[in-house]
Amino acid sequence: MEKKIKKVVLAYSGGLDTSIIIPWLKENYEGCEVIAVSGDVGQGTELEGLEEKAKKTGASKLYVLDLKKDFVENYIFPTMQAGAVYEEKYLLGTSFARPCIAKALVEIAKKEKADAICHGCTGKGNDQVRFELAIKAFAPEMKIIAPWRIWDIKSRDEEIDYAEAHHIPLKINRETNYSKDKNLWHLSHEGLDLEHPENEPQYEKEGFLELGVSPLQAPDKPEYVSISFEKGIPTAVNGKKMGAVEIVETLNAIGGRNGVGLADLVENRLVGMKSRGVYETPGGAILYEAHRLLETITLDKATQHYKQLVAVKFGEMVYDGQWFTPLREALSAFVEKTQETVTGEVKLRIYKGNMTSAGISSPYSLYSESIATFDDDGGAYSQKDSEGFINLFGLPIKVKALLDKNRK
Repeated sequence: MEKKIKKVVLAYSGGLDTSIIIPWLKENYEGCEVIAVSGDVGQGTELEGLEEKAKKTGASKLYVLDLKKDFVENYIFPTMQAGAVYEEKYLLGTSFARPCIAKALVEIAKKEKADAICHGCTGKGNDQVRFELAIKAFAPEMKIIAPWRIWDIKSRDEEIDYAEAHHIPLKINRETNYSKDKNLWHLSHEGLDLEHPENEPQYEKEGFLELGVSPLQAPDKPEYVSISFEKGIPTAVNGKKMGAVEIVETLNAIGGRNGVGLADLVENRLVGMKSRGVYETPGGAILYEAHRLLETITLDKATQHYKQLVAVKFGEMVYDGQWFTPLREALSAFVEKTQETVTGEVKLRIYKGNMTSAGISSPYSLYSESIATFDDDGGAYSQKDSEGFINLFGLPIKVKALLDKNRK
């Protein structure tokens, strides 16, 4: 193993993986200084006590970077504007957090003149790709250390064994050791009973859900929420102007207490295997639905339908870690153009995990009551015109039928 690595910047969460990586690096890279970096993308209490823990396990210092505003404005909102979802359910909570954190890691690595960047992603997961593609975009010559791909540890149980042998305190135990990822946008759950798709998620079990409650435990009375948008960006909730971070936090609380935003998905990982995860995205689910509804009255048919095609590709690129690529940037430019008229207000009725429209309005609405009405439209639409339209639209069908008939 290489011995020339003298300074490493570690993506540090204080969880099981990164907690044992600090002593592992110092054992395997002689004289190596480890600088821990935690990107605060809304983990909340998970960041408490990190500096003491990082230094106690061997790090020389810890950076805690407040990335919440950057995360929401430059990653979450552009993805939401695109309507990007992975495999119809996953709102990409972990996916777009990784490039945000990785970019900040590179900035610290350059500042500290580090020889390498280290992450705790497993060799089976998607996050290794997301971190490393972002690192390559900003520091193409930087050495990357991925312990899971080179050490002898093969399981989370063995990780716990290593931690116990090195007297590293852990907040988990073997019985409740779900693999979780939490940020401002979502919380993911993987592992244990969830590894078997035939098992129903224990939504009602105390301590399983953290951002909200099961729909069965939600109030028996619906709650209404209105969201204002300007060019596809949410700007206010229930008439109150808010910053980007506060909007997500506010909608998380509303969605959480009403059982909104739960997704149980067997997804196709980039590395080729299927993986089962349960995701909590209460505020995100509300934002996606409100934004989608506003576009139904502000986008013309051709743009709306083509944008749906772009959304699938956009979602795949975010999931696959291709945020810092020319194509993703080009797709975002297209999306940004489509959002010029996506301004208005959407009211939602939320009840036990469900959301229904309670009203949509926009100064750029393309909905014309005088044309769409079943009542007298005053001559705004000539129904006689439809006969010629149908004859031309159906001409290929008619010609084929006639020729088929003559060939019999």
